[in-house]
Amino acid sequence: MRNRSEAITGLLPRMAQLSALLSRGQLFEHAATAAGVTLDRPAMTILVILDTAEQPLRVGEIAARMQVVGPHVTRHLNTLEKQEIVKRVPDPNDQRARLIALTPSGQQLVDRYTSVIDGWFTAALTEWPDRDRTEFVRLLGRMVEDLTAQLNTVTDSRTTDSTR
Repeated sequence: MRNRSEAITGLLPRMAQLSALLSRGQLFEHAATAAGVTLDRPAMTILVILDTAEQPLRVGEIAARMQVVGPHVTRHLNTLEKQEIVKRVPDPNDQRARLIALTPSGQQLVDRYTSVIDGWFTAALTEWPDRDRTEFVRLLGRMVEDLTAQLNTVTDSRTTDSTR
């Protein structure tokens, strides 16, 4: 007999379903097409990360948020910089370092893309009371943060064990 609550038992299948829905290429492709965006998914992910951060970020921070290695991000940033979608700006805390910021054209791209996605989420939750929508976003954020911390703990302990 499993010692899990009924709510937790139903969580994994629902999260897998949501993950599949969000990560299907069709969702990105439909949103990109509707927004008139021709960038690939990793490039668009970088733009969304910069937009939601509301401040320039270091390459390492972008990579961490994407859960990829820095060189992967750097390759995309070089292309985005050549297209004048992002730019490198001085780090006010360390003049030797550079941060990545959206350019006005990059901001326009991400605004068009996120407005399509936001429209889909708004339509999906249109029948929900404001209180439920607010609580859902809060709880989902809390779960993602807590699960990330838990998985980081597991990863850190495995890394420590493998170096012994």
